[in-house]
Amino acid sequence: MTATAGVAGASACPPGDAVALLRSLVRLDSRNPSLTPGAPGEAAAARLLRDVLAGWGFRAELVEAAPGRPNVVARIGTGDGPTLMLNGHLDVVGTDGMTHAPFDAAERDGRLYGRGATDMKGGVAAMCAAAWRAAQAGALGGEVIVAAVADEEWSSIGTHDLLARGVRADAAVVTEPTRLAVCPAHRGFAWLEVTVQGRAAHGSRYDIGSDAILHAGLLLAELDLLEREVLPRRTHPLLGRASLHAGTIAGGVGLSTYPDRCVLTIERRTLPGEPDEDVRREMRDAAERVRARHPAFRAQVRVVGTQRPLDVPVDAPVVRALAAALGEVGEPARVEGLSCWTDAALLADAGIPAVCFGPGDITLAHADEEWVTLDDVERATRALAALCAAWTNGRT
Repeated sequence: MTATAGVAGASACPPGDAVALLRSLVRLDSRNPSLTPGAPGEAAAARLLRDVLAGWGFRAELVEAAPGRPNVVARIGTGDGPTLMLNGHLDVVGTDGMTHAPFDAAERDGRLYGRGATDMKGGVAAMCAAAWRAAQAGALGGEVIVAAVADEEWSSIGTHDLLARGVRADAAVVTEPTRLAVCPAHRGFAWLEVTVQGRAAHGSRYDIGSDAILHAGLLLAELDLLEREVLPRRTHPLLGRASLHAGTIAGGVGLSTYPDRCVLTIERRTLPGEPDEDVRREMRDAAERVRARHPAFRAQVRVVGTQRPLDVPVDAPVVRALAAALGEVGEPARVEGLSCWTDAALLADAGIPAVCFGPGDITLAHADEEWVTLDDVERATRALAALCAAWTNGRT
């Protein structure tokens, strides 16, 4: 996208108009290049948003979280009141298999369709417009920080960089799609890789071959018992039960050869209070139970990535303030758990109480058909504007 196009896109977004900003953002391809090789990333969307917010009166800048992967950090309001961060990501996932044009921002029956419409450019548009509306009304007693970040869909380099640079606030709202529910808790996850070892041999030599794929099946059966019988007993009042699933399996070289190696990847969705080490031990114990029954079984377990859950108390000031703001604009204040992981966990771990709240439904995220209801974007904007005013004036 050229600089001229960026200015033109910004001019299509009247101050405080969340829907116009949403249209402009969805029309920009911001697929994450870590997920889709060769994808353009967030830079064009970040430049557009920086231009828009600067034109609306924010103190807005681009800050590179990695080469070519900028965050937008914009501030509005002054004074000695409490600070509030509104955080959302600009990257989107791939578009293979979508049943509609991914970047046309087509509107039908009160919905806007496009990759990222619900996850989460609807939330980004709402948070930007909300901060502007609160400032325009003269309602800010402190500062609102708008952080539109890179790479949440892969490794969250954007929010990691934001925190590494010392950006802090007294509370935060991550505007992920929650169907306008207040979500102070969500699951974490651990990604595990299990390499099962066998012994290669001709398919006729059962006496010397050791089948790594069959042995991996034994481990999968053990994990199925864990999933069905143990994890349902581990629960959280907002999030329900813990879970796991097998992500991928790879092994073997041909029909007439005993496979000497099979690699499984497992995702374990974790609850607050489940340490990463417990998940590692759980997997290793499952492998040991298989080995106790089948002495030829050999496997190595490696943790390839983890993200901690979010668990802000339901009576925390930011939860109470957001619930009150919803009531102020005539919306129900539903407090729920969110199934997916978000950058809110990183903010909370850095000492910033963070909740998720935004327009859209997480079941449409990454789907072959993705849309957000325009009315929900406007309703979220009104609630967030009320929160900005209340929080920065100490009304918690």
